[in-house]
Amino acid sequence: MTATSETRRLTEFSHGGGCACKLAPGLLSEVLASFTPHTHPDLLVGTETGDDAAVWRLDADRALVATTDFFTPLVDDARTWGRIAATNAVSDVYAMGGRPLFALNLVAWPSTELSTELLAEVLAGGADAGRECGFAVVGGHSVDDPEPKYGLAVVGEVHPDRILTNAGLRDGEALVLTKALGTGIATSAVKAGVAPADVVERATTSMITPNAAASAAALAAGATGATDVTGFGLLGHLRKMAEASRVDVTLDVAAVPIMPGIRELAASGVVPGGTRRNLAWAADRVNPGDTDELDQLLLADAQTSGGLLFGAEPARAAEAVARLGGTAAIIGRIQTGTGRINLH
Repeated sequence: MTATSETRRLTEFSHGGGCACKLAPGLLSEVLASFTPHTHPDLLVGTETGDDAAVWRLDADRALVATTDFFTPLVDDARTWGRIAATNAVSDVYAMGGRPLFALNLVAWPSTELSTELLAEVLAGGADAGRECGFAVVGGHSVDDPEPKYGLAVVGEVHPDRILTNAGLRDGEALVLTKALGTGIATSAVKAGVAPADVVERATTSMITPNAAASAAALAAGATGATDVTGFGLLGHLRKMAEASRVDVTLDVAAVPIMPGIRELAASGVVPGGTRRNLAWAADRVNPGDTDELDQLLLADAQTSGGLLFGAEPARAAEAVARLGGTAAIIGRIQTGTGRINLH
């Protein structure tokens, strides 16, 4: 191992931070369009609606939820990166209304550039998230790779009658977002070395906060439609939900929570490439109204370990927001439609 590699920041090994390094949503849609979806009586949720995880029925009261997620470093502290990556991966189970059971580590590591002690810290961060969320991290798989990557394959359970899906939004519901936006811009600022300390602290706290409470609040509110806001940004994930649910959404832009300091970073040009790709992909479904490009970029920001987005009857949505506190907010309303998003 060279002295240079010992002094380099972990994020310097990454071509893009966190979920912002996902394949562009348009490209991914093209690839998936060539596949014939698998069907089976016990496959309750597959690939047709772009949901967060697959769901397989075991019996009348139990179904398995299976998902995976991994990404490149987005902060320079190895243990924090591991914890964020694990919290992000298990979020897909919560987004389906499920409870995580166990997970397997997924590791890519440049063994000649970064120490095994540093890798041990990454794995410890994943185990920290598992303990907090009540699931076991057991084994996994690793490969030698010039670029470090870490995440989990997670298995959970859900009642077959209480699954939350992309296709579950309903006419007349209010739309709830449970975390403020801005982690994509914040982590891009970290990689560029221009992130203010308070912005880093807020973004990190958000990313290591599990969506367990948000999932419980959505279920208690009678939600049937939910997703977590990650690499495709709020607009990208909302586009998928609106299309799958056959609804239109009117988004109250001023009501969408944005982390303090994020707007200023975006205005200065600190915007992930993934965020711009998200906006381009969502554009043909979005009526921008009188919003400017900066507002639209913030709404498309490629999140890592973002909050849940769900619909509920307005009074119950308000109860869910009050229950969650923090930055949770009602950000729009839903009506029958064709998958359009109107910014207001």
